[in-house]
This record gives sequence, C-alpha cells and structure tokens, in this order.
Amino acid sequence: MKTVYLIGIGGIGMSALARYYKHAGYEVAGYDRTPSLLTAELESEGIAIHYSDDIDQIPVTYTENKDTLVIYTPAVPIDMGEFNYFLKAGYKLVKRSAVLGLIASEKQTMAVAGTHGKTTISTLLAHIITQAGGGCTAFLGGISKNYNSNLLLSDSKWLVAEADEYDRSFLQLYPQVAVITSADADHLDIYGTADEMRKAFGEFASQIKPEGVLILKNGVDIPMDNVKATVYRYAYNTPCDFYAENIELQEGGYYRFDIHTPFGIIFGCTLGVPGWVNVENAVATAAVALITGVNDIKLKEALRSFAGVKRRFDFHVNTPQHVYIDDYAHHPVELKAAITSIKQMFPGRKVTGIFQPHLYTRTRDFVADFAESLSLLDSLILLDIYPARELPIEGVTSRIIFDKVTIADKQLCTKEELLDVLKKPTIDILVTLGAGDIDRLVEPITNLIA
Repeated sequence: MKTVYLIGIGGIGMSALARYYKHAGYEVAGYDRTPSLLTAELESEGIAIHYSDDIDQIPVTYTENKDTLVIYTPAVPIDMGEFNYFLKAGYKLVKRSAVLGLIASEKQTMAVAGTHGKTTISTLLAHIITQAGGGCTAFLGGISKNYNSNLLLSDSKWLVAEADEYDRSFLQLYPQVAVITSADADHLDIYGTADEMRKAFGEFASQIKPEGVLILKNGVDIPMDNVKATVYRYAYNTPCDFYAENIELQEGGYYRFDIHTPFGIIFGCTLGVPGWVNVENAVATAAVALITGVNDIKLKEALRSFAGVKRRFDFHVNTPQHVYIDDYAHHPVELKAAITSIKQMFPGRKVTGIFQPHLYTRTRDFVADFAESLSLLDSLILLDIYPARELPIEGVTSRIIFDKVTIADKQLCTKEELLDVLKKPTIDILVTLGAGDIDRLVEPITNLIA
C-alpha cells in the first residue's frame, strides 16, 4: 500500500498535496498544530489528521511501512517529536517544495512568483485555462471560489503553481512560463538582505526554459543576466508590452477596461471581482493566457466569470449601508494596495481596518513601512502579532507599529476583545487584514455587521 504522511498538513500548500496524493490512490494522513476549516474538509475527504505532536497517534499503517513518503513544511520546528521520529527511523523526508518540483517536472509548468499577487494570478490563470477548454492541474495558495478547492486536476500537459519565495522554495521549479509580480523585501530571516532576495528571484527567472516566457511586472528590478526566456513587461496602466487602458470604475467597485497587448487590443474586459489591483492581476494573467494560445473571446468570458479567492479582497457584506472585506495582506506593500483599492472604490466613506501583524521578524524589519501603510486608513484596530513559526523577540510587539501610525483614530485590541469593540462604533467600510488566524473572526464579524 502506498502511503503519504504530511507534517503540517493544514497549510494551504500542504493540503493541496494531501488532496493530490489522495486522488492518486495513496493512503494519506497527517499532523497539524491546530484544527481549521481546511483540516475539517480534509478529514471529510477521508484523510486522518491529529493535532498533538505524538507518535502514538500516527496510524500504524504509516509507521509500519518504511516506504511511507513523509512530506514536511519548512515551518516545522527542528525539535518536533514526529519529525525526529521519522528522521531517526530512516524514512524518506522531503520538503513540500521539493515534492511540488517533482510533480511539476512531469508537466509543462506555468509558475507565478512574487511577494504579492501570486495567489490571485495563479487562481485566475487556472480558471482561464480550465474555462478555455484545455484544463490544467493547479496547486493554488488559496481556495478558489469557482471550484471551492486549492487543487485542480486534469490530464492536460499544463500545471499551474505558485512559486513561493519563502525558504527559496521556488528554486525547485523549472517552468515553461512564469510571472514575477514583485520582489519587495520580505523574509529577511531567510535572505538576510533585500539584495539577496532579488538575487534569488533572478535565479528563479534564469530557470525558465530557454524557449519559454517570463511575464515581468514593469519596474521590478532583479538580475536578468542569466535569463534565456523571452521577456515581456506588464503593468496596471503604464504603457509597456501588456497594460490596461480606458479603465472605468463601475458600481460596486468593479472595473471595465481594455487590455493593450503586443498582438492588439482586447476591448471591453470586465473582471468578476472588484478592486483596481485585480485589474493589474488580470493583465498579468491575460499575458500568460494569450501567449499560451487562449483566444480573446474565451479570455474575456473567463475574466468575467472569475469569482475570486477566499481571503483575497473577499467581500462578505456589500450593501449601501455597510461593506465588509477580508484580505490576506500582511506586507506593507500589500496593505497599501488593499487600502488604496478600497478608498478608490468607495470615495468619501470611512474605512476602518483591523490588522493582525504576522511574524515578529517581519514586524521588526518593516515597522515604519507598516505604520505608513496603516496610516492610510481612517480608523485602525491593531491586534497582537501572530507568531506562526517564531518565538517572541524582546521589544517587538504591535505597540511599535501603533506608536508610529499617524492617524488619531487608532486602538490596540486583543482578538478576544474585538467583537465587543466593533459593537460600539458605527461601521461604514470594514476590512480585516493579515495572514495569521484572523480568518477565524470573519464569520462572527460578518454576523455582527450583516
């Protein structure tokens, strides 16, 4: 019996691999630190999961089979009991990124990289390729609202994957076509400096097949000396190879626009999700789709029917009285894009943001940038830092961001206090922001506001 065991199975990338191997006929089980909606869905699909680091809870099917493939996420601490059990017992342990690289090596891969936007672009790309009739296998970094999954399966030659820069994971991929949306400084605990991170993006770009294509955001500065692929630039509305023009804001924050391409203009495009930043994402995605053979008509139809990604500019309430949006933004540049998109969509209205910082190191490294972005809000509710894989750093708390935010209407708050805090003011436009466990609050907030 073929068996796969995943340590950190509840992660978005890990859960997609769990589903992939389950569909391929493997017995699949795993461990995660905390239950979530995603782990509950995996369990309902027949995947056994437990939530304490205890080798006695690993099903014997896996411990008695030395051929079990053990997949782990780089967020797993090195002193974790189950990890060390498999390591010392001589099992094959492989990082998530290496497994994805192995799967991708058997397909023609479309990879989406960048510190921002890769989940929306990869999900939209998978939707376009699927709707155009060819189909694709896709490993997504979020839950597609069109397919209610982070995994699409197909016999097609194409595979769509997010190329994650964390832990240099994207260097496991050798794509046919790639998008790079941005290379802003992040993960400095891994890279040390912004320059080292840009070098890694340059190395990723050099791994695109020589006959392949790179779609690069206009203005992104990475080393290009070793890139053999054909390079096209894209932008929101700055003239280059691919860009949007005649952009018109419609009711509800949706946009109508034309896409200027090297092959002609695609007139009258609309996207099924709101926000100007998604127009830019649509341009990048359209570039890949057109280059790989999708025709204009199929492209426009798929753009219009795209329902978005959970936790990516995700509307939960949208009435004339109240709007509530949830977004995964956790980097200062992402926060700025999300907040300015909302303000552009709803001019003159009061925007209240609830932000949960993600990681002590990121908070420490970008404190001034976080404060600058959050100061674009009209009102700020700042939660405690979500530590994820990290131990606390002395002197690093949400307070260091809070003290630098320049707007007067701001307050610190715990998750436990939040719902009571929200009962007091009148909410106009509300947005929750962050990559931690703030998503657990989305449903109670929606119920409170709706």
